[in-house]
Amino acid sequence: MSAAFVAGLLAGYGIAIPVGAVATYLVVLTARTGLRIGVYAALGVATADGLYALIAVLGGSRLVPVIQPIAVPLRWISVAVLLGLALHIGFTGIRNYRDSAKAEVTQPVAIGPLKAYVSLLGITLLNPTTVVYFAALVLGSEDMTAASGAEHVVFVIAAFAASASWQLFLAGGGAVLGKALTGRRGRLITALASSVMITVLGVHLLW
Repeated sequence: MSAAFVAGLLAGYGIAIPVGAVATYLVVLTARTGLRIGVYAALGVATADGLYALIAVLGGSRLVPVIQPIAVPLRWISVAVLLGLALHIGFTGIRNYRDSAKAEVTQPVAIGPLKAYVSLLGITLLNPTTVVYFAALVLGSEDMTAASGAEHVVFVIAAFAASASWQLFLAGGGAVLGKALTGRRGRLITALASSVMITVLGVHLLW
C-alpha cells in the first residue's frame, strides 16, 4: 500500500511541476482575484490530473489479461513514452529559456470560485499529455498492473494529492512567488526538475 502511495506521489508531482500556460494562468488569476479563487482554480487542475490517473488505472486493470503476452515489449514502449515526455519537457524548457521574445500573459477576468474551478478543470483536461503519461506509468509497471483495487485507489488519491499540493503551492505564493516561477529561470528550473523526475520513473520500469 505504501509503495502505491509513493508511486502516486511521484507520478503526480512529475506531471504537475512543469510551469506552463495553465500554471502561469493560475498564478496570475490568484494574484488578481485572491487566494480563495486561486484555491478553487488549483483544485480544478488537480482534479483533472486525478481523473486522468483514474482513467489510466481503470484502463490498465482491464487490459492486463490482454497485454500479459506482450508485457515485455509494452514495458519498453512505456519507458520510451516516458523518456520522450521527459525530453520534450526538458527541451521545451530550455528553448523557452533561450527565447528572448516572451509573450505577455493575458490578465484573467474576475470570476467566482465555481467558475474558476470548472475553467481550470476544463483547460487541464484538454491536455492529452497527462493521460498518456499516467497510462504509460500504469501499463509499464508490473507492480501497478498487479496491484489490488485498494492500491489503485491509493495511487489515484496520492497522484491527486501531489498535484493539488503543487497547484496550491503556486496559488498560495501570490504575485511574488508567481513572478519567480513563471520567469525565464523559474520555468527552466521547474521544466528540468520535472524532466529528471519523469526520467527516473521511466528508467525504474526497467528494473
